[in-house]
Amino acid sequence: MSKTVKCISPIDGSLYAERPVLSPEEAKAAVARARTAQAEWAKRPLKERVELVMAGVKAVGDMNEEIVPEIAHQMGRPVRYGGEFGGFNERASHMAAIAEEGLADIEVGEDEQFKRYIKRVPHGVVLVVAPWNYPYMTAINTVAPALIAGNTVLLKHASQTLLVGERMAKAFHSVGVPEDVFQNVFLDHDTTSDLIAAKSFGFVNFTGSVGGGKAMEHAAAGTFTGIGLELGGKDPGYVRADANLDAAVDTLIDGAMFNSGQCCCGIERIYVHESLFDAFVEKAVAIVSDYKLGNPLDEATTLGPMAHARFAAEVRAQTEEAIAAGATPLIDPALFPEDDGGAYLMPQILTNVTHDMHVMRDESFGPVVGIMPVKDDAEAIALMNDSDFGLTASIWTQDIDAAQTIGDQLETGTVFMNRADYLDPGLCWTGCKDTGRGGGLSVIGYHNLTRPKSYHLKKA
Repeated sequence: MSKTVKCISPIDGSLYAERPVLSPEEAKAAVARARTAQAEWAKRPLKERVELVMAGVKAVGDMNEEIVPEIAHQMGRPVRYGGEFGGFNERASHMAAIAEEGLADIEVGEDEQFKRYIKRVPHGVVLVVAPWNYPYMTAINTVAPALIAGNTVLLKHASQTLLVGERMAKAFHSVGVPEDVFQNVFLDHDTTSDLIAAKSFGFVNFTGSVGGGKAMEHAAAGTFTGIGLELGGKDPGYVRADANLDAAVDTLIDGAMFNSGQCCCGIERIYVHESLFDAFVEKAVAIVSDYKLGNPLDEATTLGPMAHARFAAEVRAQTEEAIAAGATPLIDPALFPEDDGGAYLMPQILTNVTHDMHVMRDESFGPVVGIMPVKDDAEAIALMNDSDFGLTASIWTQDIDAAQTIGDQLETGTVFMNRADYLDPGLCWTGCKDTGRGGGLSVIGYHNLTRPKSYHLKKA
């Protein structure tokens, strides 16, 4: 009997979708087809590849009415938020717009004797391993520029959102992207690791857990395969004394709680200047107390279940441990009777927290945030850097010079001022420390999805 991958819906714990995984032989055959198709795909004019990819993106948008409830069933995001097509399209469109510049030859010089330049050439076959939390936007980050750059792509999506890859492949194939150029594949962990170890791919992009990233690096050890990793996060927000308080509360709390806290760059810890601390906390509690936890298919629901009961269990454990160690919970459980002890988890705000608590150190990836007062920039910087992770940091101030000075001292991939929880496709999406390595989107995304090839031509 063949192995399968299953999506258990967090709405009611039922089996929502199931697909058979490829056998090792079938997986190798898929890679072989991708490798064969890559040469012809790369020969197509760049303009043609761009047009086909953007047509595929539009075809995904045309499915949005079906996709939105499908996402709710798979990972629990409320239908009221309308899916991901806005960001999906924004990211692909930007990479299409900069493709000519990002993939252009680097002219080094030409005279009577020599012509010298550096080309950007595709890696070949790219494996994209995508996560469930923003299943369309995270996938397109790599799929679009990889295809535009002349690579072929195998997309392996998370089991929690296993229908997403099918949707994307169907859309792209419907507009003329060859089936072997963009393949959606269902693979188990062992087969994935074996393919990487066998040098099946020119590049692997993985978004997921730190443990998953380590497994990818172990599989690739000694193969010299390029790997891009976006792993865990514990992103901080810092509210300076001169901040616009209302804007800071609204954005940081939304950044902590939206998507049930399941955002790669969600806010997981907040540091507020002591002069604003009490007012910030009061406003934050009022916002969160007004949320409606419930079935994501209900238009009134603002907070759906977490994607899986085991994810909610981890957040509960962190929260309970912090409270036992002296943290103060500020959200009244009576406001959230839908919390069932399973995937439906009420939001929580904690004060009197310290960095000795797991809730302030380990990735929570759920609707809980700890808030601490600080006396000055130096204390805030020290606390923000006191983390194993480094994806984004959000600074709230009226002083752009101060934000830049603080940002220069932060160990992070992105510095935000007066915003949070956003991915700008014109900027490199990158992290440091245990958040991973590499960079997606922007011109740097194209550089990572290609390799440099130098031409040193002596004229006869």
